[in-house]
Amino acid sequence: MIDITVDLVRALVAEQFPEWSRLPIEPVARQGWDNRTFRLGDQLAVRLPSAEAYAAGVEKEDRWLPVLAGHVPLPVPSPVATGRPAPGYPFPWSVRRWLPGETVDRAADVDRSELARDLGRFLAALRKIPAQRGPVGGRHSHFRGCHPSVFGDQVQCALDRLRDVVDVKACQAVWASALTSAWPFPPAWFHGDVAAGNLLAVDGRLSAVIDFGTCGVGDPACDLVMAWTHFAGDERKVFREAVGLSDDTWRRARGWALWKALATMAGLSSPDPEGFQNGVLVHVLEDSVID
Repeated sequence: MIDITVDLVRALVAEQFPEWSRLPIEPVARQGWDNRTFRLGDQLAVRLPSAEAYAAGVEKEDRWLPVLAGHVPLPVPSPVATGRPAPGYPFPWSVRRWLPGETVDRAADVDRSELARDLGRFLAALRKIPAQRGPVGGRHSHFRGCHPSVFGDQVQCALDRLRDVVDVKACQAVWASALTSAWPFPPAWFHGDVAAGNLLAVDGRLSAVIDFGTCGVGDPACDLVMAWTHFAGDERKVFREAVGLSDDTWRRARGWALWKALATMAGLSSPDPEGFQNGVLVHVLEDSVID
C-alpha cells in the first residue's frame, strides 16, 4: 500500500489542476480499504486508489457513473476530472463532486427499516438499467457479479484454517446451498460493495450511494450481503421485499456473505481488527433471510 498523505494530494492537485491548488485539503473521517478520499474545498473530493488492484475502478467510474446517475433514485458520485500517474503516485486518480452526509453506520437517528426499503429500491432500479455494454464482472470487480463458486478454494482453505473455531458442517451446508443455482437472466448491473461505509445519510434517511469501483454487470446476488452485515430481524424482510429477487438469489447472496466472513477470519482477505466479520458469520449461520 502507498502512503497517501495530505502532502501527496496537495502536490498532485497543484501540479495537475493548479486552479484548485489554493483550496484546503483534508482526509475524510472514515477511509475505505480500496481508496483514500480527501475533501478539496467545499465542493470537491479527491479519490486515490490505495494499490494497483483498485486502479481500474477510476476509468470505469468515469465512464459509467454519469450513465447510472440518470436511472437511479439517489445521487451517486459525479466525476469532475481525472488525474494522471505522477512521481510518488503511480496510478490514475479522480476528482468528484462532494456528496454531503455521514455514512449510515455513523449517522444519527437513521431509520433502519426505511434504510432497508430505500436501499432495496435503489438496487432494484440499478438492476433494471440497460446493461448490454456494461463491464462484465471479473478481475476489475474482484469477481463480484460472478458465481460465488469463484471463491470455492478460498472457502475450503478458510474452513481448514478455522476448523477448531467455526461450525464447519454448518458453513459447508450454507456454501453448498449457494452453489445450487445461477443467475438465469441476462447480466444485470450490480454495485459490488454495498456496505454501511458506502451509504450516506442526511436527516436520518439514505441520501447517496458511493464507491462504485467494483461495479459491473452480472449476477446481482453479491449486492445483498447487507442483509447479514447490517440489517437484523424485520429490517431484513423489508430489504428483501424491496429488492424483489428470488430465493435462489438470496441463497447465493448468503454464500457471498459466508465467503467474506470466513476469508477475513482466516486472514485471506482485508484486515478486520475489530472482529466485525465474526459477528457476520453468526448472522449468516443463524438467519438465512429465506425462511
